[in-house]
Amino acid sequence: MEAITTQGVAIPRLGFGTFRMPGAHAQPAVESALALGYRHIDTAAMYENEAAVGAALAASGVARDKLFVTTKVWHDQLVPDALHRAFDASLRKLGLDHVDLYMIHWPARDLDMAATLEALIALRERGLTRAIGVCNFNLPMLRRAVEEIRAPLASVQLEYHPFLSQASTLAYLRGKGIPLTAYAPLAQGRAASDPTLAVLGRKHSCSAAQMAIAWLLDQPGVAVIPKAARPESQRANLDALAVRLNHQDHAAIAALPKDQRFVRPPFAPDWDAAA
Repeated sequence: MEAITTQGVAIPRLGFGTFRMPGAHAQPAVESALALGYRHIDTAAMYENEAAVGAALAASGVARDKLFVTTKVWHDQLVPDALHRAFDASLRKLGLDHVDLYMIHWPARDLDMAATLEALIALRERGLTRAIGVCNFNLPMLRRAVEEIRAPLASVQLEYHPFLSQASTLAYLRGKGIPLTAYAPLAQGRAASDPTLAVLGRKHSCSAAQMAIAWLLDQPGVAVIPKAARPESQRANLDALAVRLNHQDHAAIAALPKDQRFVRPPFAPDWDAAA
C-alpha cells in the first residue's frame, strides 16, 4: 500500500480507525482488517479498546515492523507527568514495546503546549514512539507548535470529508511537509447516502462511500482512517484505493457544501481563530 514518508516513518495512506469500537468489539474487527491487508491501525486511550487492539495485533501474526500503530493521549492527561503515565498505560494495554505514532487527542483549554510537546519529544527520543503528532489543533495552534516550538510533527489528525473544507490547514501543512490524517472521512455515515457521491460512484462502479474515500486519497499528503466493523465494509474501503477521479469528479465534489463539521465536543478549539 502507498505510504507517506514523514519524520522518518512511513504512514500507510489508508488506515483502519477504531473509534466507537469499545472493549472486545474491537478485536475481531481489527483481526479481520489485518487479515485483509490493513497495516495502519488507529486507536486511542479514550476509545477504551487498546487491550483489544493489542490482542488482535498479537493474534494476527503480522510482523511488528510491518505494522503502523497510532494511539493518543486524552486532553485531561497533558501535564508531562500525567502524559508519561498515560503513555505507559497505553503501551501496556497494547502489549507493545513501542508505538509508531503518539498523538495529543485534543488540546486542553489550559494547555502548556511547549511542555506537552517536549514530553512527546522525550518519548520519541527514548524510542518509545517512532513519531509524534497532534489531533484537533486549529491553525494558530499548529503555527505555534511548528514554528515556535519546532515540534517534529509527523501527522496532524483532523475531521475531513467532502462536506468540510480543510483548505487553509492543508495548504499550511503541505508547505511544512506534514501530512493530514482524515478522521470521520465518511462524515459519520452521511457520505454513504449523498446523492452527488452516489452518481459519481455509479460512473466509477463504486459506492458513494468509496467515492468519498477515493476523493481524500486523491489529494497529496492526505491519509485516511475510516472505521468499518464488518469485513465486507473493510474490503470496500480497501477497494477505494483503485478508484481514479477526474477533473469533473473533483468539480462536482467541490460544489458540495464545505461547512459541515460533525465532531463538535464542548472542549474543541475555536476553529475560526485567525491564523
